[in-house]
Amino acid sequence: MEIFKGIFDRLGVTEFARPSIGISDVLDILIVAYIIYKIIFWIKETRAWVLFKGVLVIFALAAVATLLKLNTIIWILSNTISVGIIAVIVVFQPELRKALEQLGKGRFFSYFTRGEEEEGSKANARTVEEIVKAAGKMGAVKTGALILIEQEVPLGDLERTGIPIDAIISSQLLINIFEHNTPLHDGAVIVRRNRVAAATCFLPLTDSNEISMELGTRHRAAIGASEVSDAYVIVVSEETGAISVARGGVLYRNLTTEQLRNMLSQPQKGGRAKLSIWKGRQEK
Repeated sequence: MEIFKGIFDRLGVTEFARPSIGISDVLDILIVAYIIYKIIFWIKETRAWVLFKGVLVIFALAAVATLLKLNTIIWILSNTISVGIIAVIVVFQPELRKALEQLGKGRFFSYFTRGEEEEGSKANARTVEEIVKAAGKMGAVKTGALILIEQEVPLGDLERTGIPIDAIISSQLLINIFEHNTPLHDGAVIVRRNRVAAATCFLPLTDSNEISMELGTRHRAAIGASEVSDAYVIVVSEETGAISVARGGVLYRNLTTEQLRNMLSQPQKGGRAKLSIWKGRQEK
């Protein structure tokens, strides 16, 4: 008790007072707890989790230094706190960006943005059929392909890396684009509002170290694009002709044309148990 008394004396507290807790205080605590939970949830599956534990070690060291009155360590920490905040922002930049993207893709904002624009961005039955037909024919002759179907997250940044097309989608057009030794075959095609928006687009590669070694650059680009957007990314392997779909950082491999059709036309329904899910590890 003497220790606590000394602490209260330093803080100027002379007597205990019962805190008054109202509804706003409870709401404040719940909101802060939820934010902390979401931050930990976002970074736990990434490399930032190890960095986060390192930051906790520094805070623990600061607490011990304060209790033991280690003035030199306290001086160093107090004079580098501003630099440390900037360093944390730089180190956690990919995770912070992903967190903001997740907030932007939340239901709260989608409620205000749904409507004619949202329906126009969805692939209709004809578009799905043309993509499935093209994927099946290219898989049969082992023609490599990479097709992104834009959903709610705009793909303008990726589109600007390619060549604008703005053409009505058809299986013949997709096959001609990805034909060997043609000017547009290298890169990805972006489909928006049932039209081919651009071709030869460059996609970000996933930085996951858990990706299977048998997957090439095209599959790594598909997973990387699905990590930064909610697009359906269709991949046709040039080596095996196998059809795969990346969504949300998960790669569904060795799909039949019927499975691909069901996945694109009924995205909200099940079927995951029937698919081969690859997330860089062994096949489940």
